[in-house]
Amino acid sequence: MKFFTDYTNLVLIAIVLISGGLLLWPTISRRGRGGLSAAEATQLINRRNAVVVDVRPVAAYAGGHLPSARHLDFAELQAKVAQLAKNKSNPVLLVCQTGQQSNKAARIVQEAGYTEVHVLEGGVDAWQKAGMPVVKQGAAK
Repeated sequence: MKFFTDYTNLVLIAIVLISGGLLLWPTISRRGRGGLSAAEATQLINRRNAVVVDVRPVAAYAGGHLPSARHLDFAELQAKVAQLAKNKSNPVLLVCQTGQQSNKAARIVQEAGYTEVHVLEGGVDAWQKAGMPVVKQGAAK
């Protein structure tokens, strides 16, 4: 008990706990979000045949979307979530313009029983900045 009453030891213990927490913070804060970079999303689509769902409004989707994406407006997601994939264990990649709406959609899809739900981090904006192709009215761009 003498160890814990010494002021110097208490300060060292506090420093260890705080620095450990700061080292773990990026891992803890990322857990559950499932945000994927454009490269990681491409691998998920190509290697695991992920279902890509674009939750943006129709006009934004028509303006350019991921090549394999199907459109399902965020407002309709709750009612049509069962139609995303036949097998709920297949990976689902949700896409919006910036990634904000996709995170909200991910909660809805997970609550519907889909086990592997991912979000494209940064959305279509990040996808295009990474130089990845988008489809605009039937033609790749």
